[in-house]
Amino acid sequence: MARDNDTQIYHERQRLQFCLLHSLNNLFQQKDAFTRPRLNEIAEKLVLEEPNKETWTPLSVLFKPHHNALTGNYDINVLIAALEDKGKNVVWHDRRKGANSIDLDGPEADLMGILLNVPVKKFAGLWKCRHWVTLRMIDGIWYNLDSDLVAPHPFKDSERVQEFLDCIIGHGGEVLLVLNNKL
Repeated sequence: MARDNDTQIYHERQRLQFCLLHSLNNLFQQKDAFTRPRLNEIAEKLVLEEPNKETWTPLSVLFKPHHNALTGNYDINVLIAALEDKGKNVVWHDRRKGANSIDLDGPEADLMGILLNVPVKKFAGLWKCRHWVTLRMIDGIWYNLDSDLVAPHPFKDSERVQEFLDCIIGHGGEVLLVLNNKL
């Protein structure tokens, strides 16, 4: 399906290690759908709810259980709690099934988007980390809304999305489906 030329695609660019924040805002197609203070609040609430609270050390000021206080770098627990607060459901995709088991052409009302957690090597492979990426269908076209990209990247069709997802899975990435309705 062709995209209407008037359609605006919201795309937040990467800053520090806030890729989860950028991914969420790109998923919701809205600036400040989530903010750093809101994600920090969610992370702190998760710490309070943990049955085995970690002991405090001087490094606890910066390196908290669910995020880094300076750079961001939020974990999966913050992601799931943030999406559940917005009435969404997160389902881990079973990597053994491959991407062809994901219904990419189903009703947009069911599958809001796809979040990827991919391994990344930086500084000539000296630093290994993980990066959050959003894929979302907008006006019938799937887009890669990776905050490291200069602009959103449209996929030609859902087969190209499946090929991309299979490549991500093959390189150790995780695929999470974001559903509009909680199960």
